[in-house]
Amino acid sequence: MKVKNRIQLLGLSTILVGGFVVAQIYIHNKNSKEIREIAAEIALEWNEKLGLTAAQTKKLEATIVEFTILKNEIINSNRSQKFIIRDLKVTQEREHKKLKKFFNSAQFTAYVGINKKIPNQLMDV
Repeated sequence: MKVKNRIQLLGLSTILVGGFVVAQIYIHNKNSKEIREIAAEIALEWNEKLGLTAAQTKKLEATIVEFTILKNEIINSNRSQKFIIRDLKVTQEREHKKLKKFFNSAQFTAYVGINKKIPNQLMDV
C-alpha cells in the first residue's frame, strides 16, 4: 500500500472515530440534560410535600440525577433479572443512606412512606 493511500485511510478513520465520539458526547449531554430537568421537577415536588429548604432541594436534585443514572445502567445491563434486582436494592439502600444525611427523620419517613404508595396509586389509575 502506498504512503498516500495509508494517509488517506488514516485520515478517513480519524474522521469516522471523531464523528462517533462527538455523537456519543452529544447523546450523553442530551440525555443528561433531560435527566437534570426531570430531577429538578421531581425535587420541586418533594420540596412542596416535605417542606425542604433550598439547600435540601439542591442536594435532592443532585441525588436524583446520580442515582437515576446508576439505576439506568443497572437496568440496561445484560445480566440476569436476579442480579439486576439485587443491584437495584443495594443502590436504593445507598440512596436512602445519602438522603438520611440531609433530610431530618420526619422528612425521610414521609419520603419513604410516599414512595411506597406511588406504585399503588399508579396501578389504581
